[in-house]
Amino acid sequence: MERSEELQSGPTHPMISPHSARKATRVQQAPPPSGPPAWDGPPPPAEQAQRTPLERMKELPAKVSIRWRLTLTYGALVFAAAAVLLGSVYIIVGTALSSAWPDVDLGLPPAADQQFQIVWAKLQTQAVQDARNALFSNSLLALLGVGILALIIGYFVADRALRPVAQMTATARKLSESTLAHQRIDLHGPNDELKELADTFDAMLTRLNVAFDTQRRFVANASHELRTPLTINRTVLEIALSDPEASEDLKALGRTLLEVNARNEKLIEGLLLLARSERELAVRKPVDVREVAQTAVEQVTAFAEEHGVTVTAELVSAPTIGDPVLLERSVSNLLENAVKYNIPENGKVWIRTGMADGALVVQVANTGQHVPAYEVNSLFEPFRRLHADRVDSAKGSGLGLSIVRAVVQAHGGNVAAVPRDGGGLVVTIRLPRR
Repeated sequence: MERSEELQSGPTHPMISPHSARKATRVQQAPPPSGPPAWDGPPPPAEQAQRTPLERMKELPAKVSIRWRLTLTYGALVFAAAAVLLGSVYIIVGTALSSAWPDVDLGLPPAADQQFQIVWAKLQTQAVQDARNALFSNSLLALLGVGILALIIGYFVADRALRPVAQMTATARKLSESTLAHQRIDLHGPNDELKELADTFDAMLTRLNVAFDTQRRFVANASHELRTPLTINRTVLEIALSDPEASEDLKALGRTLLEVNARNEKLIEGLLLLARSERELAVRKPVDVREVAQTAVEQVTAFAEEHGVTVTAELVSAPTIGDPVLLERSVSNLLENAVKYNIPENGKVWIRTGMADGALVVQVANTGQHVPAYEVNSLFEPFRRLHADRVDSAKGSGLGLSIVRAVVQAHGGNVAAVPRDGGGLVVTIRLPRR
């Protein structure tokens, strides 16, 4: 089995169990997982084709930030205005020099005066041309200086204009369910578009805080109001069943009611756990997923033996930060599902943990019936089961994989499942290494 630094090398395949197709009668002899953890991310980038300079230029606007776009726009506008101004000054001054040149009469004889006027006109033309050239070159230098100054000023103007947006972004990054009660942007300034946006954002945060408070109260109240009657019912039924004078019919009815009561308790527990998992993590501490998986395996071992399922564990240390209870519940749900939805005899379940490509990986695979690829994603929805929706629910409440996905997403990871060769599923959890 291949792991980056820790998993043993083996054949590469997108599934956890790369082996040749087998007949249905031989599914129970399927070999254990041997490939690297199934990777649900995008494929590695292929070699990009060479692009023309024109195509690269067309892609530039999408790569330039709004700050630099504002800076370049401001600089271009100032540069264009300065160019128009200097061009106008060049034309006006040039015209003034040509028209303001004085006429000279030295009282010379006509022939000499004509020769003098020709020389004087040449000097006039040369002087005006020299003045215009000097004015043009100095104007270009001035325009270059104005352009550089415009870019510098434009950058600071853009920074000043985007400062409220940066403040809103920083506030949004710091926000969490626990800080919604007191964290606000509270932007001060004129009643312009940015102030209106910040006030709208603050109002939205207030509504979100009310919604989260309502959810917390509902979960707390539901936890008490729903569990208490079921606990009382279970106690009454157990007392009735312990009565030696109770008839067999009464005991049979009591055992049936106890099973229904236990299923309702499990359903309520799953709903409350799902609601808790979809909220922000209240506990964050270092945890090794190997220890979490080991605990989950120990808890499910007896259940697996009852169903004639063999659990094989290959656990390698994989540290992360999160809620150990929720992580243990998610791994236990995967193992319980793998045991429940297995083949009738000699079923197998494999679990392994480790690091792959810089990510923490937990993978659970099992033998079982064939799962169509188009049905896999729907299994993570609440109350969904293979080929059933809220029916055939004797095996569970249909919340197991929903809780797994909610817990993994709360930890900043993702979970994906693929059909396993020969039947069953391969479920892979990826969590960030912290």
